[in-house]
Amino acid sequence: MIFRLTKSIIASVLALGLASTASLAAGPPKEIRVDWATYNPVSIVLKEKGLLEQEFGKDGIAIRWVQSAGSNKALEFLNAGSLDFGSTAGAAALLARINGNPIKSIYVYSRPEWTALVTRGDSAIAKPADLKGRTVAVTRGTDPHIFLVRALQDVGLTDKDVKFVLLQHADGKQALLRGDVDAWAGLDPLMASAEVEAGAKLFFRKADANTWGVLNVREAFATEHPEIVKRVIAVYEKARALALANPAELNGYLVAATKLPATVIAKQLERTELTHSKIGAPQRDSILAAGIALQKSEVIKSDVDVKAVVDSLIDQKFN
Repeated sequence: MIFRLTKSIIASVLALGLASTASLAAGPPKEIRVDWATYNPVSIVLKEKGLLEQEFGKDGIAIRWVQSAGSNKALEFLNAGSLDFGSTAGAAALLARINGNPIKSIYVYSRPEWTALVTRGDSAIAKPADLKGRTVAVTRGTDPHIFLVRALQDVGLTDKDVKFVLLQHADGKQALLRGDVDAWAGLDPLMASAEVEAGAKLFFRKADANTWGVLNVREAFATEHPEIVKRVIAVYEKARALALANPAELNGYLVAATKLPATVIAKQLERTELTHSKIGAPQRDSILAAGIALQKSEVIKSDVDVKAVVDSLIDQKFN
């Protein structure tokens, strides 16, 4: 018994030693891959100000910027290892984690009302129940998709009652305006553009059903480089403070990035709250509520422990 216990202790010590050696062998990364997205205004400030370059340049670590066109793209890039940090909606990160994407949500960049159900100004559609038998453009695996599923669920409909037309956000907007689909699960700033420039109407809004904007990190990267994760979050905080202190400058950066008029960006920003940063109970509750709703709609399988996955997704140690 003593011999077995000793072998067990030795094995544990060796395992810890090997893990430590592997971590040291990895050393600092040569570059950090970070996304920027028009639905994440703080990321635009971060990129335009060169704040990460200033922080990590002294260590000889380069910054590679990758544009995310939606949560689904950010999550694809994270899963493929093309990104180390990616910005998404909280519920989209949950779906990704359930599907085996090894990510952690570590920071809040916004509390947005960035999605609603949209139709053309001359459409007779006025409420989610009117979507029965209609076509709706949507980007699967994003907050607009989750918002649409929940809106249908609330009126007793499912995706079997509505024809989903799977398009990336920008293509969904164009399909709506061309008349190719009856409605669109929109995302700002494209949604604001359709509203301001083309007279589209947001026929169903529910701010609380928009899950938070969260920054995710690859779990392996966080394990190997926890201090770098903390530094990235600290620099994100600088960018968030600058965004809040200089709204006109923020508007200008977004205009340049999106090529959209300042009036459109102003509409986006009036629906985007940037006063939060630490991830915790409010985000957990929001993501969990979305997850339970999706499970009821059979988007998430019944045997998934949604609460456990949410708890494994959110990592507060970097707060």
